[in-house]
Amino acid sequence: MTSQLEKAERFRDLHLGPDTFFIPNPWDAGSARLLQGLGYQALATTSSGFAFTLGRLDGQVSLDEKLAHIRALSEATDIPLSADLENCFADEPAAAAETIRLAAEAGAVGGSIEDYSNNPDDPIYDFDLAVARVQAAVAMAQSLPFPFTLTARAENLLHGV
Repeated sequence: MTSQLEKAERFRDLHLGPDTFFIPNPWDAGSARLLQGLGYQALATTSSGFAFTLGRLDGQVSLDEKLAHIRALSEATDIPLSADLENCFADEPAAAAETIRLAAEAGAVGGSIEDYSNNPDDPIYDFDLAVARVQAAVAMAQSLPFPFTLTARAENLLHGV
């Protein structure tokens, strides 16, 4: 079994390498194994794909369910897994950072934090709060014992802002 450190280093190297790579979204352990068998070098969770497997809409999965999903996918393969962590299930920076730690503990070697607030009346976090959330997530990622690849996503175009 490949260690989390080895997976994290491979994921970092994919990002730093000269070639483009594709990162498909498995929805369960079986599809993760299938995609690894097809030669993909890394995988990423899909928030909507996972929600649909539960008969729900995107954004209707709990943090505990997301972490169990990350664990199942990361244990199913020997390749890096990045997690769609949505808004990190939290508004406050410290709580968002804790989600990064929990995702890493579940087996992710990368993940995303987005600026979508889940509030339809005010869908995008205030700029200063969005920056503080990313800064807290970066600090948490840098404190991990392996290189966690963090992606900060701007969702404004998806929400008409």
